[in-house]
Amino acid sequence: MGGALLEGWFKRGFSPVDVIIVEPAGRDSVAPCSRHRALTCLATAAEVPRDFVPDVVLFAVKPQVADSVVGDYRRFVNKAPVFLSVIAGKTTGYFQKHLGEDAAVVRCMPNTPAAVGRAITAMYAAPAASAVQRRVCEVLLQAVGDVTWLADESLMDAVTAVSGSGPAYVFLMVEALRDAGIAAGLPPDVAAHLARATVIGSGALLDRDAAVAPDVLRQNVTSPGGTTAAALSVLMGENGLKDLVTRAVAAAAARSKQLAG
Repeated sequence: MGGALLEGWFKRGFSPVDVIIVEPAGRDSVAPCSRHRALTCLATAAEVPRDFVPDVVLFAVKPQVADSVVGDYRRFVNKAPVFLSVIAGKTTGYFQKHLGEDAAVVRCMPNTPAAVGRAITAMYAAPAASAVQRRVCEVLLQAVGDVTWLADESLMDAVTAVSGSGPAYVFLMVEALRDAGIAAGLPPDVAAHLARATVIGSGALLDRDAAVAPDVLRQNVTSPGGTTAAALSVLMGENGLKDLVTRAVAAAAARSKQLAG
């Protein structure tokens, strides 16, 4: 996710000179570092120059390694940056526990379409974050897509399950549609092309007709007794797609809650 955000920011004109990346695995493991040689890539937070004053410290690591990473940045708190986190499951209280109560923390959950400027990001700010810091974080995330603020941090688990993980569900749908086409007799390359283009085109239609509810768009393409209706009788039947997605989102939200521990 950190790489997707960086690519989105650079496409909007952000300068690599203004960014320091800390990546223990080394420069070659960070795709943007290979494309933007002006980026500074360090192995540990201790290597960040003592006189460096960051406006924003972005945490974009796996939640499983957060405990071994976050505390290293406590030394920056007195420089008054805003700590912006995209780590799934980790609450603002978690960060203040590791960084101190004075740490200004904004928690957000973007998704990987940030790399093409089409992310959707939900954000929540801890009370210590000022209006200016909130606005800085909002501008950063608006550079890669849409932003919405949450008044209740507990909703972030549901956000993570719906939009944070959501691109994977869409990509799985393309896989499933491709494989179903192959099973129906289409050549693999044709099935893959049709499946991908159908989802891309449908997304563009959703975007163009943003005021039209998706169920209306579905009804518009469904003729009574036709082929689409036959398919939807399966997808919308007992234990169909809606039930499956509901259970999938519930599982992701539950996992997000577990990661908070």
